Amino acid sequence: MNWISNYIRPRVNSIFSRREVPENLWSKCDECGTMLFHRELAENLNVCTSCDHHMAITARDRFLALFDGGIFTEVEVPAPTVDPLHFRDQKKYPDRMKAAQKSTGEKEAMLVAEGEIGRTPIVAACQDFSFMAGSMGMYVGNAIIAAATRAVEMKRPLILFSAAGGARMQEGILSLMQMPRTTVAVEMLKEANLPYIVVLTHPTTGGVTASYAMLGDVHIAEPNALICFAGPRVIEQTIREKLPEGFQRAEYLLDHGMLDRVTPRGKMRDELITITRMLLGLDPVVVADLPAPEPHVPHDDVTPE
Repeated sequence: MNWISNYIRPRVNSIFSRREVPENLWSKCDECGTMLFHRELAENLNVCTSCDHHMAITARDRFLALFDGGIFTEVEVPAPTVDPLHFRDQKKYPDRMKAAQKSTGEKEAMLVAEGEIGRTPIVAACQDFSFMAGSMGMYVGNAIIAAATRAVEMKRPLILFSAAGGARMQEGILSLMQMPRTTVAVEMLKEANLPYIVVLTHPTTGGVTASYAMLGDVHIAEPNALICFAGPRVIEQTIREKLPEGFQRAEYLLDHGMLDRVTPRGKMRDELITITRMLLGLDPVVVADLPAPEPHVPHDDVTPE
């Protein structure tokens, strides 16, 4: 009886009263393998605190870090026809869309918003790689056109964050048609003399690189981002040669004149504020509101009482 009371009963009670431990409290860095606590990782904008490796970040989290106070207003994007080609591989295209929407909580692969950075009004568009690899479909094309149209209407610069595996194969030629459509949208900004700044994040590949991602007035990339049309493995298998170390990475492209800057994610907001205000011909951002200094009175001019 003592054995049952002292061992079995407490063991059974501990099993049934055990608290559930939340999942995903820790994330493993893909580069160095360090286990990172989720809160610490989020505060560092999904950048490894050990090796500075830049992990994926959602479009919404990026906007929360970009806009003043994390406050922004979403710009409405016209919805395209759903599954116009009735595409099906292992799953139906609408089923893949529903699964992506459920896992990310987003409507599609691009988010468009307006707000202020450093008290400078802007329009921003950001691709979300977690939504079907950020692939460019008709919605993404509509989103970029909506962002450019809004920027022209409000006379604001457009900042775009790219992150995509290329065109969306489920939409076929309709996806590839977004390349000229988005090019025309960028031309609208240039005709209106409005700055168009592109931030290329890992990875930016395929038709995205061949269109709106490389048409900016200024191109900034995050460290070690893969930026290319065809990936390095495809090229190596085609030409049967080993590519140089770091080929098609942000630092390599910077050295070869394809980029203007490579900026860590933690410094990106300040960099964008500085560049945006410079392109708009505005004064440097005011870091803090300080009272005007008291007028200086020379000692010789002081009247004795």
